Amino acid sequence: MSRLVNKKYLFPFILITSLFFMWGFARAILDVLNKHFQETLSISITQSTMIQATTYLGYFMMALPAGIILTRWGYRRGIVLGLLLFGTGSLIFIAGEQIMSFGIFLAALFIIGCGLVTLETAANPYAAELGTPATAASRLNLAQSFNGLGCILAPVIVGNFLFSNANADISLPYTIMGISVLVLAAIFSKIKLPEINDTTERHPKSSSNDTQSITNTIKHLWGIKRFRIGITALLCYEIAEISINSLFINYATSDGWMEKSTASIVLSFGALSLFMIARVAGSWIMSKIAAEKVLLVCSMVTIIGALVVSLNIGILSKCGLFACYAFEAIMFPTIFAITISGIGDYIKIASSLLMMTPIGGAIGTFLMGWVADNTSISTAFIIPTFGYAFVFVYAFYILKQSHK
Repeated sequence: MSRLVNKKYLFPFILITSLFFMWGFARAILDVLNKHFQETLSISITQSTMIQATTYLGYFMMALPAGIILTRWGYRRGIVLGLLLFGTGSLIFIAGEQIMSFGIFLAALFIIGCGLVTLETAANPYAAELGTPATAASRLNLAQSFNGLGCILAPVIVGNFLFSNANADISLPYTIMGISVLVLAAIFSKIKLPEINDTTERHPKSSSNDTQSITNTIKHLWGIKRFRIGITALLCYEIAEISINSLFINYATSDGWMEKSTASIVLSFGALSLFMIARVAGSWIMSKIAAEKVLLVCSMVTIIGALVVSLNIGILSKCGLFACYAFEAIMFPTIFAITISGIGDYIKIASSLLMMTPIGGAIGTFLMGWVADNTSISTAFIIPTFGYAFVFVYAFYILKQSHK
């Protein structure tokens, strides 16, 4: 870690990394909620995808405001705000459980989504900047590995709780999580984090000029071809990754492959553990090999893996599913780090725009759910196949640019 993170930034890096765990846990619970609400509220797969749609709508709507907040008030205050929204949304699950209202659950998830995107908008570029630019992708992959740990624990803990007890109270895990997050908010409100300043912060303006400055910044960023292709690649990755996670349990139980309680354990200790291990390995590999080369190879394997699943050819399809988890692991942090590389003064707004891309997860999950309801769950994997294909295009473009 000493080679990835400057010594003076080691403690802030550890604190920020704890946030990666928290939002990984929160996002992974969604994958269990789909199956749980299909049964307890008697809704279809397509209807249950509103869970992801609502959460990631929060990401889409709050991402840019989060970037503006970080620009004006800094990383620490932005993180505290994100944690407060996250904790508040979690506690609203208590009201949802009392009257078993899908609408209240969705409202709570929207607020949680707003909190999570605020945290991610702050933590991703902050982690990337705590060291030399050459190791940014590797450093962000290391931090994102703890996101993977949260993803592993959530399905097995919450899945076992819900699927082993027909009368399980869904508000209980959210209440515990909400209280924990609010405690973390109190801790962050008292500590000092080194601020990574940009031009906007060094030259304060009035509110009207701030608005014009933000607009000009967005226009400037969109004028950079590397940024445009990068944000599109990240959107396509989110379409693939989130939709596969969301319907993993449905896929695993569709043909009697496993029971739903077993599927939640396999999702945790099989697929998501593989994801985390691959991300740690990817961090090490990218300290030796150019990130864009690793991304190109990984995208090729995921295209093949998702396509094989869609063809429904027995054990090969099952292997293809796990191949997707292993080789997609490095994609988000790698695309993110490459895309913000060289952005300089515009990093916070650039980060906020990139963090709008999880809305792709809502799009992908809905499309997969619709295809699954009208054909089969296997056929639905053609959706993530197209998502991975654009990541390949992006990696190929970046590789060509690096050789010019």
